[in-house]
Amino acid sequence: FNLPSLSASQLRSSSLRSVTTTRLHSTSSDSDSSDFDYDLLVIGGGSGGVRASRIASGHGAKVALLETKLSHGVDPYYSAIGGTCVNVGCVPKKLMVFASRYPGEIREMEGYGWKGASEGVFDWKVFLDNKNKEITRLNNVYQNFVLKNAGVQVIEARGTLTGPNSIQVHTTATGESSTLTAKNILIAVGGWPFKPDIPGIEHAITSNEIFYLEEQPKRMVVVGGGFIALEFATIMDGLGTDVTLMYRGDLFLRGFDDDMRTHLKEEMENNSGIDLKFNTDPKEIRKQDDGSFLVIDQDGNEVECDSILYATGRKGKIDGLNLESAGVHTENSFIPVNEYSQTNVPSIYAVGDVTDRIALTPVALMEGHRLADTVFGGMDRPVDHEFVASTVFTTPEIGTVGYSEQEAVEKYGDIDVYKNRFRAMKHSFPQSETYSLFKLIVESKTQRVVGCHVATDGAGEMVQGVAIAIKMGATKEDFDNTIGIHPTSAEELVTMRTPSYYYRDGQKVDKLE
Repeated sequence: FNLPSLSASQLRSSSLRSVTTTRLHSTSSDSDSSDFDYDLLVIGGGSGGVRASRIASGHGAKVALLETKLSHGVDPYYSAIGGTCVNVGCVPKKLMVFASRYPGEIREMEGYGWKGASEGVFDWKVFLDNKNKEITRLNNVYQNFVLKNAGVQVIEARGTLTGPNSIQVHTTATGESSTLTAKNILIAVGGWPFKPDIPGIEHAITSNEIFYLEEQPKRMVVVGGGFIALEFATIMDGLGTDVTLMYRGDLFLRGFDDDMRTHLKEEMENNSGIDLKFNTDPKEIRKQDDGSFLVIDQDGNEVECDSILYATGRKGKIDGLNLESAGVHTENSFIPVNEYSQTNVPSIYAVGDVTDRIALTPVALMEGHRLADTVFGGMDRPVDHEFVASTVFTTPEIGTVGYSEQEAVEKYGDIDVYKNRFRAMKHSFPQSETYSLFKLIVESKTQRVVGCHVATDGAGEMVQGVAIAIKMGATKEDFDNTIGIHPTSAEELVTMRTPSYYYRDGQKVDKLE
């Protein structure tokens, strides 16, 4: 599940906020493991914490993991075992994405010869009941299979630091407190949605509450310009809600490739019912007598709605951790770490969203895995944040890996840009005005492909495979030598032969001399 304030450059850059260091200094020389209750105590049962726990235990470490609640539910425990992704992020969001796309499929059926098909009526409560069953199943999998089978002790409790090697444990069920010690402590508490301080903001929901709304809003205002805002705008539109998207900037998805941003805007304007309002910044929310709301922007314009969803950023969930007791340095609400996920306190580590590096589930998994391998497996595995693939699960999807055109020009100076916009066969046959956009960025001197950006159906599935090649250093010749699968949209990636334009010394050139 990804941050609305997170830019595409953050998803690709290996130049990250960190504590300066070149090698991890093990704490084993400072004290023996027998001096502590555990080799590793983890605060937070999300993606990074679970992965680090499991791998560390596999290396022979004695590990315990603290998570405030082991089953999902409403405030204040939205994020239970499994973290944001499982409970109020990637998983339930993707289920909503699937649900929201059926009407579009049905609208094209007549062009394929199916008569009498209709969209029907979406039952919000049936969907939520089924969603809750699935999340409950996953909570159980994480606790009783992933962690228990790995030998990790799971404790339903909140953890508070009392020093560099000690944690006060507040048991959820009883409220009782005790103290546990560990040679190493890992903070993996994740992030939390941020809402600005404007009049009436208490009436707004976030990406937490939307998964537990008792009724589907008929009219919704979504505020934000990152991918969480866009994903929920397209989801709710697909489910039949009248959606207004308000963003204070000129164009959403700041930091992503400009062609992808523009293409998505055009597709949303032409193929959705979303009312896009750019350069619009809500200044007040008023609740009306009938229970509806008025959202009032900076110019006094009013939009009436039944629900307001804010997706304007996230902060590290460090409140109550008592980090100062151990001397852990923080920046705003985040914990800076080095390339081994070590904080300024040698025995304390942090991974995932709380470190403000790349707030993606697979990245947290990588960080936790490499930390465990380094500290407990005798390996030297710093994190690697370059060429991280990601997807914006809008309709159409945007899949991306590597550098945008703007970033590549800045980094390399000389690049070749290949791109093509077309109607995919699936949509051209029923005469739908739905377009795809494919784009490759090639570093001119080495001909290495350093960026791939795709806006089309299933872009995430497509780009995952491409990311392997790009991570391995594939060149444009490697792409050209790969035989395409026909007929598919994906074959466009290996059939674009002539650059659309070039950059030389940072300047755009339509043709080379």
